[in-house]
Amino acid sequence: MFNLLDAGSGFLGASRDYRNAGVVLVGAPMDFTVSFRPGTRQGPQAIRQVSVGLEEYSVMLDRDLADYNYYDAGDVSLPFGHVTESLRRIGQVVNGILKDDKFPLVLGGEHLISLPVIEQVAAKYPGLKILHFDAHADLREDYMGQALSHASVIRRAADLVGGKNIYQFGIRSGTRDEFVYAKQNTHMFVGKVLEPLKQVLPELAGHPVHITLDIDVVDPAFAPGTGTPEPGGCSAAEILEALYALRDLRVVGFDLVEISPAYDHSERTAILGAKLVREAILAFGKPEKQS
Repeated sequence: MFNLLDAGSGFLGASRDYRNAGVVLVGAPMDFTVSFRPGTRQGPQAIRQVSVGLEEYSVMLDRDLADYNYYDAGDVSLPFGHVTESLRRIGQVVNGILKDDKFPLVLGGEHLISLPVIEQVAAKYPGLKILHFDAHADLREDYMGQALSHASVIRRAADLVGGKNIYQFGIRSGTRDEFVYAKQNTHMFVGKVLEPLKQVLPELAGHPVHITLDIDVVDPAFAPGTGTPEPGGCSAAEILEALYALRDLRVVGFDLVEISPAYDHSERTAILGAKLVREAILAFGKPEKQS
C-alpha cells in the first residue's frame, strides 16, 4: 500500500514506526464531486499543519498522545479527476491498514472518500454500525445523474450495510425524497446531535462502529471552512462532547471530511478538525507506550 502514498507533514506527535502503531492516519485529498465550493483536497494537510498548536494532553480524556503509538502515512496519491480509480486506491490503502489489524483514521477530502473506507471496514467487521454526523442527508440516489457523489455517499453506504445500520445526527438539509427515504430506511435525528446520540448508545453497545464526521455538522459560526456550509448546526463544544460519549463503544474506524482551507481564513475549522483527530486517537486507540 505504501507505493500509493505521498509523504507530507505529519500530525502532531506521530510516530515513524508503522509496525508498532495502533492507529494509522491517512489523507484522501479528493474533491472531484463537490456540488458548491471546491478545495477540500487541501484539508488533510491543513489539519496536520495546525495540529502543532495543540497540546498532546487532553484534559477532558485525561490521556496524552505521548502514551500512544500512531502513524501518519501521508496522503493517498490520486489521479486528478478520476473518481472510480481514486476510490479504488483509497480502499486499497485502508484495506492494507485493516489487514495489519490497525485502526484507520482517514482525513478528507470530500465526503465521497468515506465510501471506500466504509466498504473496507464493513468487510472486516460484519454487522457494522455507521454513525453519520453531518448537516446534509447525503441520501440522494444520484446527483445530476452521478451515483458516486458526496451528495449520495450515505445512500451508497446504505447499499453496503443496510439503512437500519446507519444513524444520522445533526441533519438539517436535503431534498424531500431524502427525508422520506431516511424515515423508512435509516435512523435519522433531524437537527440534533448529543441528545439522540446518548439515547441510542445502549443499542450500539458491543457492535463494531464506524464514525463518519462531516465538519459541516458544526455551525459555520464555529467551522466556516467547508464547501457547503449550513446554518443552524451544533457548537464545537457539542461535537467534541459527542465524540467523548462514544469512547466506550467498539469504534473500529473514523473519517473526518469536508474541511476546506480556502474558506477558513482564521484556520479555526482546521484547528477544530485537528482537535477532533487528537481526541479520536485518544478515545479509540489504545495506549501502547508508557510515559
